[in-house]
Amino acid sequence: MDSNILKVGIVTVSDRARRGEYEDKGGPAVVAELTEALRSPWEAITRIVPDEQDLIEDALKDLADELGCSLIITTGGTGPAPRDVTPDATHSIATRELPGFGEQMRAISLKKGIPTAILSRQCAVLRNSTLIINLPGKPSAISECLEAVLPAIPDCINLIGGPLVETNPDKVRQFHPHKQH
Repeated sequence: MDSNILKVGIVTVSDRARRGEYEDKGGPAVVAELTEALRSPWEAITRIVPDEQDLIEDALKDLADELGCSLIITTGGTGPAPRDVTPDATHSIATRELPGFGEQMRAISLKKGIPTAILSRQCAVLRNSTLIINLPGKPSAISECLEAVLPAIPDCINLIGGPLVETNPDKVRQFHPHKQH
């Protein structure tokens, strides 16, 4: 595998999608956003897991540690409901936290007039050399939140030792002060 290709793990967290009762719309929404936003070559590795903390943790560890994803994006399970455990799973396998991502995503949702954005527990962490970002499950919220944090993702991946990531300037105003490749 070419080390210049960005490996992106995309994890949909949903009991119903995992059982086949509900069409996964979150994972495809992430793929669509990244397809528009990224100019560099990348590969998606997708998973659908139920709202079970240990299974989410296992998927994140496998994608980061075994499959070498530099970026993992989860969708779903970020609210306050009892089965919304994606942030809990994410924090439990993290080596470092990046609170600015969650702050930015909540801020953009509040700015768009969504008062329940304060209930979101979206977060971003590092697991060694992998950036993991939790997004909500609704496709429109995925688009808004991902657009809000995409400008910082390439620089973060570069700083943690991942491949050089270039974005489509028509979609993302990339900020890359530490470009080393």
